[in-house]
Amino acid sequence: MTTDFQTAREALGARLRELRAESGLEGKDLAARLGWQPSKISRLQNGKQTPTRDDLTAWAHALERPDVETELLGLLTALDMKQRHRTWRKQLAGGHRGRQELAVRQTENTKTIRGLEVSRIPGLFQTPEYARAVFTANAAFREITPTTEAAVEARMRRQQALYDPEKSFRFLLCEAALYHRPCPADVMAEQLDRLYNLVGQTRIELGIIPFTAQLRRTPAHGFWIYDRRLVIVETISEELWLTGDEDVNLYERAWDWLAEAAEHGTLARRLIGRARASLGLA
Repeated sequence: MTTDFQTAREALGARLRELRAESGLEGKDLAARLGWQPSKISRLQNGKQTPTRDDLTAWAHALERPDVETELLGLLTALDMKQRHRTWRKQLAGGHRGRQELAVRQTENTKTIRGLEVSRIPGLFQTPEYARAVFTANAAFREITPTTEAAVEARMRRQQALYDPEKSFRFLLCEAALYHRPCPADVMAEQLDRLYNLVGQTRIELGIIPFTAQLRRTPAHGFWIYDRRLVIVETISEELWLTGDEDVNLYERAWDWLAEAAEHGTLARRLIGRARASLGLA
């Protein structure tokens, strides 16, 4: 299946080929001017390789067409946007398992994860039954083939990272996440008990933002920051994978501002305990 990203890359390659042809140069001649292998010219023109900004600048100047540099860089930016937007329809076409395996690898390759969740428990802290309820409901909502047990297994395997001495986890939860219930009351009670016991553990910093907290910025949505290289934001229709310094800095500031209002330690446990008591279970 041809992806939006590949289609956009082929369109950029076609434009590079068009500009070369207009200049009267053969591919081997342009390669000689640039000091590249002819195979690189071919890969770029056929949409088999993604050019860098430096590649496009060099291409424009080698053709003595500096006027098209801005156009080419604009096409590359559009290409980058296609790669950043990952639709759930495509990611979950075969069920949840594949996306969960990707999450396992991302966690393995990260030293520090910071996250904010507005209305649900983070996957890294979920119990198997809570995760099972979430995956089952999401499969029905998206009308996809359920791969619930495989997805739960991958999510639990991902949680092994919580005990890795070289990793740390800093999470903020809005108090609403303690009350919004995607599962039966007994499953939610077990989930809140797990959360209660995670507070204060080594390498895990868990803060609860109370309903009554005064905030410098209200949380628009949840997000996860992987080291300082990647921010993942979920929407109903897609995920955004943001890697630019400006994006990362912006989400770090959002996390820091929200962290100012979070309760930790004993006060966080008190908020979790209050939510647990509201279930009316022993």
